[in-house]
Amino acid sequence: GIGSSREVMIAALAEPAMLLMVFCVALIAGSTQLSTVATFMASSEVGLRVSLGMAMIALIMVALAENARIPVDNPATHLELTMVHEAMILEYSGRHLAMIEFGAFLKLLLYISLIICVFFPWQITTEGAGPLSYLVSVTAYILKLAVASFLLAVFETATAKMRVFRVPEFLGAALMLGLLGTLLRFVSRGF
Repeated sequence: GIGSSREVMIAALAEPAMLLMVFCVALIAGSTQLSTVATFMASSEVGLRVSLGMAMIALIMVALAENARIPVDNPATHLELTMVHEAMILEYSGRHLAMIEFGAFLKLLLYISLIICVFFPWQITTEGAGPLSYLVSVTAYILKLAVASFLLAVFETATAKMRVFRVPEFLGAALMLGLLGTLLRFVSRGF
């Protein structure tokens, strides 16, 4: 019960920050369609924008919280008082545990892919490109995944797990970054 209530608390605090980040990026790109957003972000007219930086940091904070990674949760813990995600899967074993772990892996892969494809859209292939372009794009995607995984491992090694009572402040900061990014987009078209 404790782990599931903590997981619901984290999800309830992370979703508004995620929505504001999506709203900020959609306002800048002019569309909510992911392929249109990625194509726009790969174009030269985007440049460096403070609102996009704030949205990216907010998305990274939400991704850490939603995927039960350090500093929000420690996926390797076995202390019952500090568990969030792991407390819900203590009763599972075998193929059921494997499916839950695989689902958590896919969720992390989805968040990392979203971050690297929207905010680091280099070498994204557009429709109608040749087979060599697709091969270069897949290679660049795998390389970006490897770099993001390495950075996640370094961050988790260098950071300690925060107390559960600090998580609302952490996700509140992500919410404020998303809100400030959106407001900056309305206040100034260049930021």
